[in-house]
Amino acid sequence: MSQFRRLLPSANSLVVFEAAGRHENFTRAAEELGMSQAAVSYAVRALEEQLGVTLFQRLHRSARLTEAGERFHADVVAGLSRIERSAEDIRAKGREVNVTLAASTAFASMWMLPRLARLREDLPDIDLRIQTSVRDLDLEEEAIPLGVRGGDPKDWPRYHAALLAPEIVTAVASPAFIEQNGPAESPEDLTRHRLIWLEEPVRQACNWPEWFASAGIDYAPKGRRLAINDYVLVIQAVLAGEGIALGWNHLIEGQVRSGQLLQVGRHALVTDQAFYVVWPRSRELNASATRVRDWLLAEGEGVR
Repeated sequence: MSQFRRLLPSANSLVVFEAAGRHENFTRAAEELGMSQAAVSYAVRALEEQLGVTLFQRLHRSARLTEAGERFHADVVAGLSRIERSAEDIRAKGREVNVTLAASTAFASMWMLPRLARLREDLPDIDLRIQTSVRDLDLEEEAIPLGVRGGDPKDWPRYHAALLAPEIVTAVASPAFIEQNGPAESPEDLTRHRLIWLEEPVRQACNWPEWFASAGIDYAPKGRRLAINDYVLVIQAVLAGEGIALGWNHLIEGQVRSGQLLQVGRHALVTDQAFYVVWPRSRELNASATRVRDWLLAEGEGVR
């Protein structure tokens, strides 16, 4: 880099040279750049002395590039064009107001949707795009700035991770189900009720035997069972009175607070994992994505 500085002491000389070579006229280059013809001539002469070659043939009313000048001009044009595109891209990213968040359908519908009005009020100049998937997307490959995923950050070395919510799993039922089928005040009571199972197609999720084991109960399902591979549908089935399901607290806390769901069984499984806002280490978040990340974390703090 120090050798480069000795060869080309000023980026301004390259800009002047590019304009002079494009117009093949120092006067027109000076008019474009808002400087005097003498200043253009001086800058070109200084560049020629620095490089040790003649870049222009000075004619009566024009300045024609020499063979060396043509080669150098082509490289300068390519280099300046690339720098200009990069600068424009950086400026555009700084102005970007569209932010994409990758998340599960359950998180999008049960955590984000109830908060969208507050998001619009708090961040009125940002358009949030939520991209759902049955698996955790590769944010680098998909060029997505933010994601929400559950697990252990040690398994995602390419990502920064900030805690959104711990993983706390309880059992939930609708008031109507409890009224019709009797109390479910202990984990043992739940073994006698109809249970709804979540069968995640890709992501790992706690199941009923694990939940009962954490309560000290050896549970094995008997007979036919209702199994659904979408957590949103699991909760809809609970609300419809079809049975009792596992409830992830950060997702169902609003419905519990409103009385739509009841936490039953008086047992909570607190796992060694959690849910995080993640973003790639390979690139910086722009201002808008940073604000969305901070908003998500503040919302998560408010319910922990």
